[in-house]
Formats: sequence, structure tokens, C-alpha cells
Amino acid sequence: MSKKLLATVGTAALVLILVSAIVFATGGEGNPANNGDSQNENEKSSVQESAVNASEWDKTFPQSDEVTHEKVAFENRLGIELVADMYTPKDIDPSVKMPAIIVGHPFGGVKEQTSGLYAQEMAERGFVTVAFDASYNGESGGEPRNIASPEAFVEDFSAAVDFLGTHNGVDRDRIGVIGICGSAGFTINAAQTDPRLQAVATVSMYDMGRAHREGLGLAPVAEEVMTEEEWRTALEEAAEQRWIEAEGGEPVQDLVGSAVELKPSQVAAAAEFAEYYGTPRGQHPRSMPMSLTSRGALMNFFPLEQIKTISPRPLLFIAGENAHSRYYSEDAYALAGEEKEIHIVPDAGHVDLYDNWELIPFDKLESFFQENL
Repeated sequence: MSKKLLATVGTAALVLILVSAIVFATGGEGNPANNGDSQNENEKSSVQESAVNASEWDKTFPQSDEVTHEKVAFENRLGIELVADMYTPKDIDPSVKMPAIIVGHPFGGVKEQTSGLYAQEMAERGFVTVAFDASYNGESGGEPRNIASPEAFVEDFSAAVDFLGTHNGVDRDRIGVIGICGSAGFTINAAQTDPRLQAVATVSMYDMGRAHREGLGLAPVAEEVMTEEEWRTALEEAAEQRWIEAEGGEPVQDLVGSAVELKPSQVAAAAEFAEYYGTPRGQHPRSMPMSLTSRGALMNFFPLEQIKTISPRPLLFIAGENAHSRYYSEDAYALAGEEKEIHIVPDAGHVDLYDNWELIPFDKLESFFQENL
């Protein structure tokens, strides 16, 4: 990879890539350059067993005694089995159908981290919730492993609607969704084509398509946006990796090392992500970077093109006041039709809204979904 590209190809993925290198260096499980048969077999075994074995609490947040937790599995339209954690309020009337919320995890994350925390908290507040692993990732199925497929990631949300809407305890006409970080873009895209999603909230939003096309910065200023030459080079590298894999070579994750020349805004973002993903605070062995061959599909992903078609269903955008990603939420809000609302959390950064109970506006989320579901 050219030094010039290393300085610019960063995106949310670049930061996660850098963080992944830190995770592997500090004892995270897995090998970023080895995605071979033994790992695939372990993933298959995990998918087969996880839906019936949920006795061990393996989350990065404490378990609540106010909700019932259950490991579940369901298939998406592509035939991929998704594994999810389902949270249900305790002591509910089994004859009453409940409103439900789907929660999507950050890009490269898993349900044992942020999305599970949100799902458990919203269940405490009276909703049936599910936090699932995206296709090809975590405990969910799909081969090869750890690839990013925008089509599959969007479909996963509709599959979660299918699951909840056929559950005895859920009112299928009252299903909402929370997309966090990278899943926010997939959530918005899903809502454009699936009117069963009645209310949509995003938290610390990332548009992963735009991020891969422009690069990461505190604002989309000209000097920090990738040039046409740079993104063409990025695509050429991904295409070259496809040749390698087509000829029997090993898949690799979109991983870079210490040679990355980060701009000041990227340094701050990288440190923020590393403090979460690279430490016990948020580290989980199944949280992995995406494959290098995913780059092309992500660069061709435009989730906001039809955002106005979600109207009149309500949209809530939540972002930290000091978040490096704040402009994604603000730009999406400007493009969206009515009903819409943006909520800026004072003194919060991007990752603060992953797990900081003092800053996450759960009361705002609760009132939004109570009002709109």
C-alpha cells in the first residue's frame, strides 16, 4: 500500500483498522492475516451452538436482573443465519403484545458490546429488544468471514423485523430501530425500503460509504477529503486482493500498521476508538476488522440518497457535541424529510455514546419510541 494512500484511505474503517492492530498487539484473539479453515470451522461451530447455549455472560457490560435474556437465531432473505441476543422486560403480561426495538452495532463491532448495552437498557424501559451480529460477522453465519456487504447488512434489519413481527409477545405494528455508528447508515437504508420500521433513531452516526470515499476528519474540509487518484488507488488495491484470493491466496483484513500518517483530527479519533476497542472497556474477541475486498462495495454505498422516502415516519439523530463524526448526523438531518429531530449531547464525543451511562440520552430514546411506537 502506498504511503500516500496510507495517509488518506482512513475512514471509520481506517481508525477501526488501526485499533484492530492495537487489539491484536495487546492480546486480542485472532490473526488479521489468517482467515483460514480453522477459523471458519470455529465460526460455524459457534453459529450452530450459540442459539442454544446462552448460560455464560460474555458481554462488555453488566447483566441486568430486570430483564430476561435469551440467545436467538433467525435467517435473513439471503439464507444467512443471524444470531442475536433478545431482551424482554420481566414480569410482563404474556397476553399483551409489546413494542419492540432492533439495535444495530457499530461497524466491526458485535452484539456483546454497545448494541447489547442499548438493547438491555431499552428492555428495562419496557420494550422487547434484539441486538444481532451482522451477516458474516460475530456469531452470525455467512462465508467468507468478516466481510462487509452493504446489501446483506441492510437486509439483516428487515430479517430482524421478520423475527420480531412473528414473535408472540411483539406487536408487529410497533417495531422501531436504533442504528449506532456504522449501522446507522444501514438502518436508514433499511427504513427506506421497509415501511415496517415505524420509528428510526441513530446514535453517533457514520455513513460508511461516504467515509470510505472521503476519509475521516473532524469536518469534510477539502484538504482532508480523498482525491480521485487516491480512491482509485484504494479500489485497485482491493481488486488486486481479489486476484490473490481467486488464485487460492489467503483473505486479509483491511488492516494497516504504524506507518499510517494520520492527520491531527484522525489521531484524536484513533485514540478515542483505541480506548474502547483496544482495552477491556470494549474489547471482545469476535469484534474484528473487515476484509480488504469489502472496500469496493462500501465505496459504492450511498445510504442517504432516498432518505426523504422515510417520511412521515419519524427520525431521531443523536450525536455528541464534540464528536468527530457529528457532521454525518447533521448532514443526514438536513437531507431528511419530516418528521425529524436532531439531539446534540453536551460534552460528549463519538465513543462516549457507546457506553457512558452518564452521557447516553436513554431518556430521550425512551420518550421518542414511547411516543412513536
